[in-house]
Amino acid sequence: MPIVLIIILVVVVLAVLWAVGSFNGLVTLKNRAKEAWADIDVQLKRRYDLIPNLVETVKGYATHEKQLFENITKARTAAMSAQGVQAKGEAENMLSGTLKSLFAVTENYPDLKASTNFLELQRELTDTEDKIQAARRFYNTNVRDLNIKVESFPANIIASSFGFKQMELFQTTSEAERNPVAVKF
Repeated sequence: MPIVLIIILVVVVLAVLWAVGSFNGLVTLKNRAKEAWADIDVQLKRRYDLIPNLVETVKGYATHEKQLFENITKARTAAMSAQGVQAKGEAENMLSGTLKSLFAVTENYPDLKASTNFLELQRELTDTEDKIQAARRFYNTNVRDLNIKVESFPANIIASSFGFKQMELFQTTSEAERNPVAVKF
């Protein structure tokens, strides 16, 4: 009898250790995904702070582009107020599109393109865009790992018991960003 009792006790201890390990793994993945989302937020705030300076610099040279400046302001406001991963992604894609329009318009103003202030702001914005893309990839990697764990057996038992849910990926939703850029010479 004591051997059976020892075997049962060992099985119960192993099951508890597995459950604790699974729970802690899920907590770690969830917190990494939250941290990654915070990294995206930091870069987006940096981008939001750069945009008004960029618009003001361009306004000095391109005074008759009023509609474009209004569109950028609206897109920036929408992006800043968007809630949730999907809404934030859509608003950010819209903002990226309006910024592309701004840079296309600057091609018509050689003095602006030569402006040190404009070039520095453009460089900063490009650097920020690169950091946003890196933060997006980091976030999506962490969310993917969490989602796999939440769905995989037997960890899904612990996940559903303690209310762990899948998180949304930060995806590109605009067709313009999915299609390749046309290069014409």
